[in-house]
Amino acid sequence: MAANPVLVDSSWYIRIARERRDPLMELAVIAAQRDVATCGMVRSEVGRGLRRREDLEAFQRAWDIMRYVTTDARLWRDVEETAWLLDRQGQILPLTDVIIGCCARRIGALVLTFDRHFDLIPGIRSAQEII
Repeated sequence: MAANPVLVDSSWYIRIARERRDPLMELAVIAAQRDVATCGMVRSEVGRGLRRREDLEAFQRAWDIMRYVTTDARLWRDVEETAWLLDRQGQILPLTDVIIGCCARRIGALVLTFDRHFDLIPGIRSAQEII
C-alpha cells in the first residue's frame, strides 16, 4: 500500500470502545486503504482491559494479522535515547508512550491516537482519525 502504515495507540481503542463503537470494525475500514500495525505494548495495554474472553480472542485474531513491530535491542536503545532526550527537555512522558512512539517511528507509521504525548516525540506524526 502506498500510504504510510498506521500504528493504533491504546488510547484510540479505549476511546472508541467507550463511545460504544466497535474498534475492530473501524480498523477494518482503515485496513482497506492502509497497512495497520501494532506492537506488544499496545496489545498488552488493550488486552488486559478487555473483560470477556471472547473479546480478547477477537482482538488477538485482529492483531495477529496486523503488521507487527518487534521490540529488539535496537528498538530498546531508541526508547532509552528518546526518553533521555525528552526528559532533558523537561518533557517527561509515560514510558509506554515512548515505546509505542519508537515502534511507530521504526516503520514510518502514523500514530492513530487521542493522546497528545505523541506530538512531543521527535519524528512522530499522529492523528485522531484517518480521512
